[in-house]
Amino acid sequence: MHGGGGGTGPDGVKKARIEIVPMIDIIFFLLATFILFTLSLNKSDGITVALPAADTAIDRDPAGTATVSVTDEGTLAWNKDLVTLDEFLVRLQQFKQAEPDGRILINGDERAFFAQAIYVFDEARKAGFTKVYIETRMKQQ
Repeated sequence: MHGGGGGTGPDGVKKARIEIVPMIDIIFFLLATFILFTLSLNKSDGITVALPAADTAIDRDPAGTATVSVTDEGTLAWNKDLVTLDEFLVRLQQFKQAEPDGRILINGDERAFFAQAIYVFDEARKAGFTKVYIETRMKQQ
């Protein structure tokens, strides 16, 4: 008597089967988790600072921008590199030559001195940039 039904072999032992549907479910779950995690990452090119909150905060397009961070200690960073004032001015000029229509994002810590943010803003305008923005986060309601 050969067992012909129910997934049993000739000796009556069940055959092992690989179920594809649960495997596809797990793959889609991992894919969705990865996508959601990636979307939640901070898109800022600057160093991590506590951004000031504003009611009118909007998302920005990071293409064609340079992020200048002002920390609460008063240090400057160009994108993710800590720089001195002289290095900041050199990089500002290099960015202007590379991207004449580029944008400058001031990524200032909410505890940073206002004068340092104004310095960055002023130097960016002296270099010829007309699109200088201050990055904020949306206020919690």
